[in-house]
Order: sequence, then structure tokens, then C-alpha cells
Amino acid sequence: MTGPEVAPPGVDMNAPSVARVYDFFLGGKDNFAVDRAVAEHAIRITPDGPQAAQANRAFLRRVVRFLAAEQGVNQFLDLGSGLPTQGNVHQVAMRHDPQARVVYVDNDPIVLAHGRALLAGDGATTVVQADIRSPEAILQHPQVRQVLDFDRPIGLLLFAILHHLSDDEDPKGVAAKLIEALPSGSYVAISHFRDPGERHPEASRKAHEVERVFNESLGTGRWRTDEEILSFVEGLEVLEPGLVPLPEWRPEPDETTVDQSDTYHTFIALVARKP
Repeated sequence: MTGPEVAPPGVDMNAPSVARVYDFFLGGKDNFAVDRAVAEHAIRITPDGPQAAQANRAFLRRVVRFLAAEQGVNQFLDLGSGLPTQGNVHQVAMRHDPQARVVYVDNDPIVLAHGRALLAGDGATTVVQADIRSPEAILQHPQVRQVLDFDRPIGLLLFAILHHLSDDEDPKGVAAKLIEALPSGSYVAISHFRDPGERHPEASRKAHEVERVFNESLGTGRWRTDEEILSFVEGLEVLEPGLVPLPEWRPEPDETTVDQSDTYHTFIALVARKP
């Protein structure tokens, strides 16, 4: 018999959290009943939601490996990092470059609690509690400036975060301010919920339904068109293969091919380079 759920100080167990719902999708244990209820509701509409979360995690690992091992980028700013799980950015990066430095940023206090426990004593990696809607505060945060050198290329990781900003919160403006602060030769990686429109009408219908669930339960969630997503990286060089479903961004030879489900077409990714 399990005991009552207990939360770290400052964590509200009665309100669902995007980070904890995502943790549930990844098979983690740092979530509460309220989070599982939201996740299970979403799964009833899109049964492959957990597979999509896992595909996003796999994309993250491929991007970090590509940047650290092939492009010589050893600094990463991971916004909306979520709860620690297997294959964290610093673990992948340090496998290819032991000198890699990583800053994780999330606005959920439970992420801060778990991240600090995971990274205790690691001066090359830190976790900061901040909100992406205040990009200047992130860029000027003392810990961000202490860990990252803004005179050298940085990998800006925006995995599954911009789609949690409504249009009124100006995600394009947020992305522009973050990108403007990056030195030349930096990279931006984005994964985002997508409305495929008439190209995949059934997937588009389900995207609108899941968007409704998200906004009723989590308060955030916007499925955008390809054009809207590409607008976040205007002026940057989008790397091949462009804006594609998560599993299609430079898959590893031994990676398992996922089914072409509706969710496959509604969670997409890109990587762009700042000239």
C-alpha cells in the first residue's frame, strides 16, 4: 500500500505541471495524481503521446551529440529543461567533451529541487529557476553568466517549450531576444507541436482536440503551422533536413523507426545556425 503523496517545499500537488506530465510520459516517477489525470486524458485522444515524448528526448540526444561531437560546441542553454531523466544534456555533451558546460532553466520549482540534487558539486552544470517569458532575466542571470561564455558559440535548446507560450506572450519576440544574445556560430534547436493542416487532416483534427485539452487542464499549449514555427529562426541557416517530424531529424543508423501516426506529424523539429 502506497502512502500519501509528498511534494518538495514550494510545489503545488493540486495543480498539474507540464514538466511532471512530460515526466509521466517518459516513464518517470516524479509526478502526482493530478499530472497523471491530465496525461491519461491526453493519451485517450492520442494514444502515442508517450512515444512522442520519447522521440523528443531522442531528438535532444542526437542534437547534443551532433553539436558537441561534430561542431565543437561545448556550451548549452537548455530552456524548459524539465525533470532530470536518462540522457540529460550534460551527460550526452560530456561524453563527447568533458569540458562541456550546461545551464538548465525551468520555471517549475520541482525541477529546481531535483536538478540541484542531481548536480550537487558539479561546477560545470547548473539549474536556474526562471521563466522563458522573461528572456532578459535569463540572459543576465548571474549563474547563466558564470557558467556560459557568450563570446563563444552556444547551443540554445528550445525543446517543447515555445508551444507553451500563447500568441499573446510573443514567442517569436522571446526567441528573437534569446537568439540576438548568442554569438556567431551558435545553434538553435527547436521542437514544437504542429498543426499539419490539410496535408494530414485527421492529424490536424486531433491536434486541435489535444490543444483544447491542454488549455483546459494545463493552461498552455499552441499547435502552430510550419510557417509560424520557421518564423522563430528568421535570419538563421536551417540545417538539413529542415523542419521535419522528430524521428526524421538525422536518425542514428540503429534507431528504431516509429509508425507514421497522427502524433508523428504533429511534433516536429529543426536545428538552425546563426551566421
